Amino acid sequence: MKKHQIILACTVVFALLFYNEGPGINISIFGVVLTLLVSYFFQEKLVDRSHLILVMTSILSCFAFAWYGDAASFFSLALSILFLQFKTQDDGLKIIQIFPLIILNGFTSIGRIFIFSQWLPERKIHNDFAKKLVAFVLIPVLFLGLFFIVYSFGSNHFSSLFTDYTLDIDIFQLVLISILGFYISFSFWNYWVPDACYEFNPKLKNDFTNISELKNQSTFTFLDLDFERKSGEITLFLLNIMLLVFIGTYNYEQFFEVVEKSNLSADIHERVNAVIFSILMAVGVILFYFKGGFNFDEKAKTLKNLAKIWLTLNVVLIISAIIKNTEYVSFYGLTYKRLGVYAFLILSIVGLIISFQKIRKQKTNAYLFNQMVWYFYGTILLCSYVNWGNIVTTYNISVNKGVEPVFLSGLNFNDDARRDYFEKKQSRWKEF
Repeated sequence: MKKHQIILACTVVFALLFYNEGPGINISIFGVVLTLLVSYFFQEKLVDRSHLILVMTSILSCFAFAWYGDAASFFSLALSILFLQFKTQDDGLKIIQIFPLIILNGFTSIGRIFIFSQWLPERKIHNDFAKKLVAFVLIPVLFLGLFFIVYSFGSNHFSSLFTDYTLDIDIFQLVLISILGFYISFSFWNYWVPDACYEFNPKLKNDFTNISELKNQSTFTFLDLDFERKSGEITLFLLNIMLLVFIGTYNYEQFFEVVEKSNLSADIHERVNAVIFSILMAVGVILFYFKGGFNFDEKAKTLKNLAKIWLTLNVVLIISAIIKNTEYVSFYGLTYKRLGVYAFLILSIVGLIISFQKIRKQKTNAYLFNQMVWYFYGTILLCSYVNWGNIVTTYNISVNKGVEPVFLSGLNFNDDARRDYFEKKQSRWKEF
């Protein structure tokens, strides 16, 4: 099947699924259709294990959205199918490029639809085409129309065969759904990758290629390599000292000072924000000093060791924040946001470990981002497959924290646990 035929077929499927219907399970069905079409028409390209994993995660994400229908499962479904299409069509490009391409194609597809040469096959018009059109189409239609008018005046029953019924179709809605389906199908099957992406792709490799040039390359033109190396050592040494002091004061305030329960929420938010900025700056420092030559500089052992200590201390800081968030949960119970804090802090630890590996294995800065895309995607998958609403409800009921009716009613997919809890509570009230 050719590209234009796939686009039109998917448009028809989209219109059939969503006309006069809510999104719901139909999004999952459409996602399964796209996954199966990619797997069938491009099966010769599905040779890598990552392709097969993406096919599996795409199908599982479709079922997860059909079951839960929440934001996490929707993003899981969308990312899985887009990753599968991208890896199948442009396996040489780094996956991180898919995010700007989604935005770019979201706008450019509107105009590229009218560039018919990009997606419609070229057809030669033969000399007798006009003759066939007139002879086989226009003339029969003209005579049918004329005789229909004549016969309609002569027989009411004949006229009623064509006029005494109405189509129960919302033409406006059908047209809008078809346009949306065509836009989505066109963007998916005929997405555009600018030449700049292919030119920039070598800069996103995990390994350095010009090692001999990098060894003697300094960051600043006014400093030679020895001064820059010594500057990095001094900077990281002082940063480690300051971070040690901060960790000491941070943990003292968390675990030894008496904090009023009413201020606990504000304190945890301030401390988590401090950790977020600390992690971002920590990764920025590593990316700054180990973007090139210092990865291979034999004299940079001290700099590397100080950087590894710096990363380790930041892990200690994150663990302190995790403990503080756990204390917060013990006072007030679980919420989606508190679970999100756990997810972010764990991802931060993963990012620091990858930064550690980047230094140890002498990888490029792009290595960090390439790896983190997959860990972020894995986190989205995990969030979409687990019934977090029921977990929050069950935990809060077990510790009798955060069990307000309004709060529990706002959680997803916890009807049974919530109903059982309030029924038992009402029965106890009746006993008294």
